[in-house]
Amino acid sequence: ANPSDLAAWLLKCNSLVKKNYIDDLEVDEEGVGDVLLDENQVATVARPGTSFARPTTSQGGGGQQNLLRPMSKSGRPISGYMRPGSNRPTSGTGTGRIESAFKGNRPGTTRPITSGGRLVRLGTASLQATGGAFISSDRLNMKQLAQKKGIAQALCEYLLYVEHNPKKALELAAEATVLSNYTDWWWKARLGKAYFQLGLYREAEKQFLSALKSEDIVKTHLELARVYVRLDQPNNALDVFTKALEKHPHEISLILSIGRVYDMLNDTTRSMEFFRKVLAFESCNFEAVASIAAYHFYTDQPEVALRFYKRLVQLGVDNTEIWNNLALCCFYDGQYDMFFTCIERALTLADDSSLPDLWFNISHVFIAVGDLANAALALKIAVAYDSTHGESYNNLGVLDVKQGKPESARYNFSVASRNSNFLFEPCYNAALLAWRNHDLAEAHTQVQRAIEIYPDHADSKTLLREVESTLQFL
Repeated sequence: ANPSDLAAWLLKCNSLVKKNYIDDLEVDEEGVGDVLLDENQVATVARPGTSFARPTTSQGGGGQQNLLRPMSKSGRPISGYMRPGSNRPTSGTGTGRIESAFKGNRPGTTRPITSGGRLVRLGTASLQATGGAFISSDRLNMKQLAQKKGIAQALCEYLLYVEHNPKKALELAAEATVLSNYTDWWWKARLGKAYFQLGLYREAEKQFLSALKSEDIVKTHLELARVYVRLDQPNNALDVFTKALEKHPHEISLILSIGRVYDMLNDTTRSMEFFRKVLAFESCNFEAVASIAAYHFYTDQPEVALRFYKRLVQLGVDNTEIWNNLALCCFYDGQYDMFFTCIERALTLADDSSLPDLWFNISHVFIAVGDLANAALALKIAVAYDSTHGESYNNLGVLDVKQGKPESARYNFSVASRNSNFLFEPCYNAALLAWRNHDLAEAHTQVQRAIEIYPDHADSKTLLREVESTLQFL
């Protein structure tokens, strides 16, 4: 081949890789296919704190109570920052995980997360932009190409990031690894990446471990830990991060990843320690600032949270969520003049996806000042924007109880429980309403569901004992 032609080919190949490159460490959502075809579960009932499906509870040490920290639509405690795995379902049962995966972020308005869906769409867009395939990978002789190291490496990156063909990338990386006598860490890392994209996590783990023996690279540590996260082995992931941190003590990505894992396990006390370490090295890290701010707000320190949210505004963040958080911090800190300015700014920037939560928060402000009529109106506006907003239906039910409308309250509790099966409040409220109306069977069923969702809820346990004692007496 003409060297000039090869140089032009290599330049175009690298240019396409740079154009279509994605930091795949930040794109790690569990899709429908991953849930349906998951064959990597080891224990059906894991110990608290050893699985993302069963995170640490408040009594287990470090975890915040569900009463103090609200849950996201996927059933995971809100962290204050949208990060990889934020939509990962927490239910350990197959049914719960499949239902959560199929629903998407807003049931009825968004499609479910699919495995590699974003990568497939990006690959299709790149082909359309270039007017056809730059390389026909099906016709390539991988054994011959593997002998040309520079071209082989560029082609492997092209197959992974542009064409999104991990099978061909795996074939090329395997041939190149054999030619390098199993000593080249780069090819081992690409083998691990290809195996991971194909869902072969144990094979990916072996390749990443082998690559680390050859060369200690920070990104390889992160990819190995990502394998353990996908296998639902957070303790192994933490061990990988800890060992890597001993060799790279100032690497922010490692410290941040440890904080993320602890936060996913609901061990907020330990996660905050690492987020603060991140700020010691990088004071403008958005994720660390936002996570610490949310932690202080939910631990009844709005004045401290306000300082961190102001820091985010200084860093250039200007969206609905930040002004909503500033408004709530100002309100609970007693700065009512600033509250109105911030909430108006949030309403100005809001779109249909954020308006339900925003009006739900406004309803809490009306409840705090005793204006229940406007609180109910705000909740109805939230429901109008999102008919599956379980928190709004639950609070509407509570207001109906106060107004003496038991039938309407029962309906709102049932809708809230059906749309948001991770909330324990609708079940407990429905059980309490049934108990007051002497419907013991319904009260017993609902309070058991509440305890199943939140085993540490003291009021549910007390109500269950009262219902069971009454049933035994009858």
